[in-house]
Amino acid sequence: MPEVIFPGPDGRLEGRYQPGKSKTAPIGIVLHPHPRFGGTMNNQIVYRLFYMFQERGFTALRFNFRGVGRSQGYFDHGVGELSDAAAALDWVQTMHPDARGVWIAGFSFGAWIGMQLLMRRPEAEGFMSIAPQPNIYDFSFLAPCPSSGLIIHGEADRVAPPEAVQTLVDKLKSQKGIVIEQETVKGANHFFEGQVDDLIGSCTGYLERRLAEVEA
Repeated sequence: MPEVIFPGPDGRLEGRYQPGKSKTAPIGIVLHPHPRFGGTMNNQIVYRLFYMFQERGFTALRFNFRGVGRSQGYFDHGVGELSDAAAALDWVQTMHPDARGVWIAGFSFGAWIGMQLLMRRPEAEGFMSIAPQPNIYDFSFLAPCPSSGLIIHGEADRVAPPEAVQTLVDKLKSQKGIVIEQETVKGANHFFEGQVDDLIGSCTGYLERRLAEVEA
């Protein structure tokens, strides 16, 4: 898994990148949790999502937002981090101009950034929003949500209470032309402690169903 350094809007960004074997392999980009609370691209869930994409033939990229690890710059409360995510996707698309589509996965803070990135990238075919926090972050920009995806969260999440996530899901499900799937991991907290396997299993199952629909 090559370590990469690529240009970002506020200096160099550090990432891990694995090209797909096919010239037209789709791209999967994974966004990490809040930098101020220990979030990095080496978070276990981010790491596992990266390998989920890689093992299914995707070109996979995960990276550190500005000010994390070897990435330059300073935390910017989401504004700069969205620019970082856009730059990361630009970089990998430049490397793979024939890629057939993009998937965006984000965890916690990364879910918020990922959904904003989704709004900017019409080529995105799907998303996975893991433990989003609509009680903390404003998701009103999803008007309308441009693609189908999965929202998955823990039943015992105290950081993003299930009722707050449910309100977001209900709003998105009312939109026409897309399908929002929702899964609740029984007994799981915000970090899916002891239940990461269950989380990744659900994400993998969703991705494989969506890929099978494309091939059918």
